[in-house]
Amino acid sequence: MRIGNTLYLDHQASTPVDGRVLAEMAPFHSELFGNPHSSDHRLGWESAQAVENAAASIAALIGVNADEIIFTSGATESNNLALLGLARRAVGGKRRRVLVSAIEHKCVLAAGRALEERLGFSVEQIPVDDQGFVEISALETTLDDDVLAVSIMAVNNEIGTIQNIGSLSKLVRSLGCIFHCDAAQAPVAMNMNCIGDYVDILSLSGHKMYGPKGIGAGYVARELQDRIEPLIYGGGQQNGLRSGTLPTPLCVGMGKAADLLAGDDAEERRAQLRSRRDGFIEKLMNLPWPIALNGSEGRARHPGNANIRFGGFSAHDILGALQPHVAASTGSACTSGIPEPSHVLQAIGLTGDDAEASIRFSLGFDTKDEDIMEAVGQIEGVLKRLSHAGLVRSA
Repeated sequence: MRIGNTLYLDHQASTPVDGRVLAEMAPFHSELFGNPHSSDHRLGWESAQAVENAAASIAALIGVNADEIIFTSGATESNNLALLGLARRAVGGKRRRVLVSAIEHKCVLAAGRALEERLGFSVEQIPVDDQGFVEISALETTLDDDVLAVSIMAVNNEIGTIQNIGSLSKLVRSLGCIFHCDAAQAPVAMNMNCIGDYVDILSLSGHKMYGPKGIGAGYVARELQDRIEPLIYGGGQQNGLRSGTLPTPLCVGMGKAADLLAGDDAEERRAQLRSRRDGFIEKLMNLPWPIALNGSEGRARHPGNANIRFGGFSAHDILGALQPHVAASTGSACTSGIPEPSHVLQAIGLTGDDAEASIRFSLGFDTKDEDIMEAVGQIEGVLKRLSHAGLVRSA
């Protein structure tokens, strides 16, 4: 996908809004603008029905009931509602431990720190292997009947590893623990129509699935809803779990995006994306530098994810030199302006230097074969220039 002069290979950061999603949303910005909570007139009823339809679409995507879908501002809010909401209602109870995988999104890890510092819970990280899969033996050893919840993401946002949620669920639930899953990256990566059978709470984000930004959803099993303390209080909307006027156009857009990713052609689109991703990786591996893939391979990986390690180079140097021609991202995050190596890449055993030599390229359904060829050519040219400039260390 080309945006002006830039090849966009950062779809795991944000996907473009599908044109069919935009078309579905448009009327709710203009003539169908009624407040969905206005229950005394037709415009309110129409907006309310549109929101209900969107919730039903999202519920169908993951195999649950529409009244178990709670709209939020995004997966970060959904993750916070899940972990903080559960813990606030469980203060003083027997279950005082929470387990999270070592490669969770920063918002889950930050929520975990809040549980420790503000509510006195013990939050422990479950290690992963060198491909990013949760170590089952470590989880078995750590689980006990004092664990309140376990949070494991379905698809990693940096290295694309797809966890076996069914197997993990069986283990977690065997001791009565609540299983939370950050599934923000999952709709593009996998068929989710049975995931609701395996999790108790799940988080989604509109802009990771070809929907709009500013909207997300949380699935909260019906029997758990009275065990969640809201983060936002007000008019008691959405079963009292998340008050506030719902943004009808955004809800409609996310619902339409869910319909498209649950459609008959979704698996074919994923297969095509996977094939292009594999071709991209193969072409990069054939370049005359020590280049390697971080994480798992094949179908156990997000079909658009290619987290590539350029041995001896700096990812920031490469990305800077690629501008404005290729948009991708490093696996590192900035906290208070201080760069730090990716916790995900460190968790799978990479050294600091190797982590800082890694770039996440994430292809999308709109990536074309010619985009891949051009991107590889741009990368090859940059590596040559950096090598000639002496900006490479011994790998």
